[in-house]
Amino acid sequence: MKDFGFTITKDRQIDYDQHDHRLLQFVLENEPSFQACISCGGCTATCSAGNLIDFNIRKLNMLLRRGETEGLEKEINKCMLCGKCMLVCPRGINTRNVILKIKEAIQKFR
Repeated sequence: MKDFGFTITKDRQIDYDQHDHRLLQFVLENEPSFQACISCGGCTATCSAGNLIDFNIRKLNMLLRRGETEGLEKEINKCMLCGKCMLVCPRGINTRNVILKIKEAIQKFR
């Protein structure tokens, strides 16, 4: 086979039916305010951990809603639980509790 110096990229479609949505359901049942999240980015902008390392609460929200648990498990442990995100949230979401419930759900559904 001849090498032309390029490769075919991997398919970038997301199959939402294949992913596990039990974590999202658990979080929504235990912290119903999370349903009101509009992904404005205020939490990410004020995050202390986000200023020091690569941590993004909006990314957690996206991974959780997609049901992608592998990436979620790696990201969730970067949170320092400082609570700054709760102070700036325009919807009043208890993001600290959301983080704790995600950790609890990961342990429960492992």
